Amino acid sequence: HKNKNVIMSVQLNRPLKFDIHTHILPKDYPNLKERYGYGGFIQLEHLENGKTNMMKDEDFFREVEPNCFCPHARMADCDRDDVDVQVISTVPVMFSYWAKPEDTLDLCKIINDDIANICKENPDRFVGLGTLPMQAPDLAIQELNRCINELGLAGVEIATHINDWNLDAPELFPIFEECEKLGAALFVHPWDMMSMEKMEDYWLPWLVGMPAETSLAICSMIFGGVFERLPNLKVCFAHGGGSFPGTLQRIEHGFNVRPDLCAIRNQKSPSSYCGKFYCDSLTHDPVMLEHIVNLFGKDKVILGTDYPFPLGELVPGKLIESMDTFDDETKALLLGENCIEFLGLDRKKFIRDVHLASSSSNEDNENNNNDNDNKDSNNSDDNDNDDDDKHSDK
Repeated sequence: HKNKNVIMSVQLNRPLKFDIHTHILPKDYPNLKERYGYGGFIQLEHLENGKTNMMKDEDFFREVEPNCFCPHARMADCDRDDVDVQVISTVPVMFSYWAKPEDTLDLCKIINDDIANICKENPDRFVGLGTLPMQAPDLAIQELNRCINELGLAGVEIATHINDWNLDAPELFPIFEECEKLGAALFVHPWDMMSMEKMEDYWLPWLVGMPAETSLAICSMIFGGVFERLPNLKVCFAHGGGSFPGTLQRIEHGFNVRPDLCAIRNQKSPSSYCGKFYCDSLTHDPVMLEHIVNLFGKDKVILGTDYPFPLGELVPGKLIESMDTFDDETKALLLGENCIEFLGLDRKKFIRDVHLASSSSNEDNENNNNDNDNKDSNNSDDNDNDDDDKHSDK
């Protein structure tokens, strides 16, 4: 079944589709309150109706479906939406930077081992990003090396700030330095949003806080000289760069008129760093998507959906594919090629099964190719119609 889908992808002659921004949880893991002796951690409560509740001690956090932890459910969704590879990382609430460092390290190992196992079992469908105990830089560097050198992950996901440290904090610099040395990619995702106490209603921490957090992270790394000191550090910011692209001119103007406040650690302008880092495509808006492509470059924007959560792009790549102003090359870069470059992946690894399947198919069916071609064509048409129906239901 898998080979058939891969062969169909080649017959359709479409670009590879890699989703940089998807979240996953281990289906089962120890009771963390019992394991560490204190609460505040997320546990999963699997229900008989197939749903799962994420619980923070006795408090309900959110409901998730099996595609939040089941790789087979995820692959079924990917087959439906022509997603070749998901880059999987933990749900940010699991970062647990607030906990005791040795406990966060232990939890990171549980999460990272689960991600690595899923990638090992399905190497042509998933690429993994680990999580680190960022509040303890020495432990974070230790786990970073394990993620890259032992588990074979492509990089790590971190938050937009670490407790009281913004990303320009000198305590964090050795972690970024090690990432550059290892060639590990950094995916920066907002969490622990600022001014939460003022945003109790209307889902404002997600709608207002997250975009602001991402701009905070970008500005901290620019003004703090992180990008300047580590020119080969690979960083991608979630949610289209948050509010940074829409407020860059204000940031640039502030840098120009108040260098005494802004140019303390780095004398280069914020706009000069556009094109030095990546962001995902999750903007929900064709005008903003075109803006970030123009701002950062067509080689610096990567398909990202926030799968499997409702605030994400529900049909992966739909906005990119709908852009009349993008030529085929630009669409192919955004849909997959930029992700391959960012993560330093071997492109052949993800098309090897295609060649093997095609070769096997030709050898097995050399005496009745015409009949099978007709059947494959009919099946392809039927599958396309089924996909259209499923997408319209959304």
